[in-house]
Amino acid sequence: MPIQKISADAPESKSADLRADNLAKLKALFPDLLTEGQDGVTVDVNVLKQLVGDRSVAETEEKFGLNWHGKRKARQLALTPSTGTLRPCPRESEAWDTTSNLMIEGDNLEVLKLLQKSYTGKVKMIFIDPPYNTGEDFVYPDDFQDNIKNYLELTGQVKSGKKMVANTEASGRFHTDWLNMMLPRLKLAQNLLKDDGAIFISIDDVEAANLRLACDDVFGATNFIAQIVWEGANKNDARQVGVCHEYVLVYAKQRERLPREWGIEKEATEPVLQEVERLKAKHGKDYEKASEELAGWFRAVKATPSFAHRRFRNIDARGVFKEDDPTAPGGRKFELKNPKNGQVIPLRAKRGWGFDQEEFNRLVSEDRISFINEFSVMVKRYLHETNKMTPQSVFYQPARSASERLYDLMGAGVFDFPKDELVLQKFVEMATGEKDGEIVLDFFAGSGTTAHSVALQNAIDGKARRYIIVQLPEPLNPENEEQQEAVKFCDKIKKPRTIAELTKERLRRTAKKVKADNPLFAGDLGFRVYKLDSSNIREWEPKRDDIAATLDEHAEHLKTDRSETDILTELLLKLGLDLCVPVEKRTLADTTVYSIGAGALFACLPESITRAQVKPLAQGILAWREELKVAVKSEFVFRDSAFADDVAKTNLAAYIEQNLPESQRGRLRSL
Repeated sequence: MPIQKISADAPESKSADLRADNLAKLKALFPDLLTEGQDGVTVDVNVLKQLVGDRSVAETEEKFGLNWHGKRKARQLALTPSTGTLRPCPRESEAWDTTSNLMIEGDNLEVLKLLQKSYTGKVKMIFIDPPYNTGEDFVYPDDFQDNIKNYLELTGQVKSGKKMVANTEASGRFHTDWLNMMLPRLKLAQNLLKDDGAIFISIDDVEAANLRLACDDVFGATNFIAQIVWEGANKNDARQVGVCHEYVLVYAKQRERLPREWGIEKEATEPVLQEVERLKAKHGKDYEKASEELAGWFRAVKATPSFAHRRFRNIDARGVFKEDDPTAPGGRKFELKNPKNGQVIPLRAKRGWGFDQEEFNRLVSEDRISFINEFSVMVKRYLHETNKMTPQSVFYQPARSASERLYDLMGAGVFDFPKDELVLQKFVEMATGEKDGEIVLDFFAGSGTTAHSVALQNAIDGKARRYIIVQLPEPLNPENEEQQEAVKFCDKIKKPRTIAELTKERLRRTAKKVKADNPLFAGDLGFRVYKLDSSNIREWEPKRDDIAATLDEHAEHLKTDRSETDILTELLLKLGLDLCVPVEKRTLADTTVYSIGAGALFACLPESITRAQVKPLAQGILAWREELKVAVKSEFVFRDSAFADDVAKTNLAAYIEQNLPESQRGRLRSL
């Protein structure tokens, strides 16, 4: 089969086309819903209303919700594919070869688009602390036509007169501009969440009400979990009432997929748990003997005033447990059935069950219920589990405590009013931790507090959570009195004067402190740095007055200032692979070849492949694939301009096609 060329306008050269995906899903479900419009395929609103039983045919009507000027365009902006890429920066990273954490420098709108193919439905938790709409925070306009060019101009990477401006109330679009900035980012974030994932959004009174309605629109009102109050110190500009709190809005991707309860650690009865583990190691599966010895230990220590004594019944494979009566005053007033035999378990007088039938069935299936007799049951509560408590809707951040800890860490006051990493740690604990490798995302990274909190929680419970954080390389202004200390700090560590550089330095220092405070912790404390840039694939930009020169310049399909690792990273993004997927490198036929994802993709990107190299190169790749015992179809990507001629390209494709069964052969592509 021929090698297909990936051009600048090919789907693989862009981020996921969410609009096309949505239309395809609608077409599969309701073929009659789609029609031709002025700009191509569109949805027939009248047909849609008929499908849901709405007899009205009016296209505009009053409805509950939040509307503002530009909302439709903001939605479209989320659906517009990005033509950019991320470029790897190993020299600015820590533990590049082993880490699974990502620090991405760039405009978060474009970065979120680029992450769609690789991370849709894979993020367990999102926390963001977006710029509050104070009238002083700097914002820049998203460009519907070319946001990559817009981003490079605004961050000073290309010459331009554009500048970031303050969103002042005098503009007449105070709330509108802020909501237009937030909406497309929230819609892209919602795509990235797992079905059992959740997003936490920090916000103050100015936009809390508007943001909640916007989130109802994006996530669905039924997926609202809570509006947490984050209590702190009074603000200096208080008028009439001293506001001493902010909010954290919490929404689920699908609330029914979340656990019934989220838990966070309360003060542990560590002496009991440590003694249980000692006895289990001593007596193995002889839990009865371990229980007898634990009883004696309890008797010896129960008189100690500081000891948090808990009654216990036994020890089994899951630890020590106590048995509780599952009825309680004010419980649910209905009967339960024994799922094993269908018999009704009657209630005691003036009591009610502490859980419903669904929860009771789950407890029975997990051997948590002891049937004492036909009238009563007991439930096993394991001691290590009762050490958890359901979080309340108010979290407290002592005045200046987070600022003081960050000052001690950085040795300078480089960030004003950072979020408290200990409170964020509780959010991380609540929403993650069921499995290793869960991803926590923050696309308004700021000082890097979210990454700090993930590292802290991993060190406590030994889980292997990953983080992805995104921060705009917003230039620091030496003429701004509030940023002068940050400017001096960047000069001292010999880094560019941007907020992103402060974020990276905080990550480095956090890693050292977490390791120093937890010397036995062997988890991932590194991070890979990537930076947003234009695609490695050259776009057709003809010089109208010199077409011949243009043809010569575009003979090479890829930009000449890009490395093989740059191109490789774009391949990962465009083909939907994790940026931290294992990559191996070998020299075959005097040519560097990469195996990505244990042979799911082979990439060969030299500047030259002669006719003589074709056969040994193809043989080497197929032999490597056989060695890896690849269980999926493999894709093969080559640099188009590397082939000596069309014969060399055709021969390589033919050799792979003839020597690899079709069931194991994916596409052959060229860049």
